[in-house]
Amino acid sequence: MPERFVSEPIKPVVETCDTSRMGMGEPGLPRQFVWRGKTVEITAVLRSWHESGPCRHGSTDQYVRKHWYQIATVSDGTMLIYFEKQPLRGRKGMGWWLFSIENP
Repeated sequence: MPERFVSEPIKPVVETCDTSRMGMGEPGLPRQFVWRGKTVEITAVLRSWHESGPCRHGSTDQYVRKHWYQIATVSDGTMLIYFEKQPLRGRKGMGWWLFSIENP
């Protein structure tokens, strides 16, 4: 089945977050999150990467903007989710987003 674009916020189940890599600047990837009122369980991380960009204040430094994860779930197929560290203007705070779904 083709990949379906979603682009909606998801809410991590905080108690399930893996905090082991947070000391290195990565988000605590949840093992479960809530999307459209339903709890989605992650069974495996298939791939991960990050997206970076230049400093927004004129420096030549590069900063990580998003952490991406391609995940397998118990009942919803494969999903592409990301954690946005520096949201675009008009959005408040950091957060998790569901980018797309590829159903089995």
